[in-house]
Amino acid sequence: MLNQPFIAELKHEAASTKRILERVPEDKFDWKPHEKSMTLGRLTSHVAELPGFMNSILTMDEVDFAKGHYKAIHNKTSKELMNTFQEKLDEVMQTLQNTSDEKMQANFTLRSGEHVIATLPRTVALRSMAMNHILHHRGQIAVYLRLLDIPVPGLYGPSADEM
Repeated sequence: MLNQPFIAELKHEAASTKRILERVPEDKFDWKPHEKSMTLGRLTSHVAELPGFMNSILTMDEVDFAKGHYKAIHNKTSKELMNTFQEKLDEVMQTLQNTSDEKMQANFTLRSGEHVIATLPRTVALRSMAMNHILHHRGQIAVYLRLLDIPVPGLYGPSADEM
């Protein structure tokens, strides 16, 4: 079953994601390290919503930004942030559990109108467009926390703050 490794990896990575999201103080949601950067609140909301993108990859043949298939979530509190992440995680775990190998191997397309960003097998889209996306932004959160002098949790073993 192709879905089983994704379920195991997502469970493992979700624990680290929860640890880092729990460290983000509400009073810093508007902070950003650079004018071109996302605010901490937007960045963490994006990480919290990304398991929902995984669900879209599994349930839709394509996501078209031009058709409004993506609506950004803007959490205003730490509780909303954690609830969003858990809700989206629970949804994709349930979907993954019920996704056949045939569906996992079928193509998924990400587009913006006529511009096709990528057409990939769902297994590849799950990894490259969603899982790696979460990990990339989770790393950015770790940098934001460091710049704010907030202890960074260990993600793959202890962090410098836990030694």
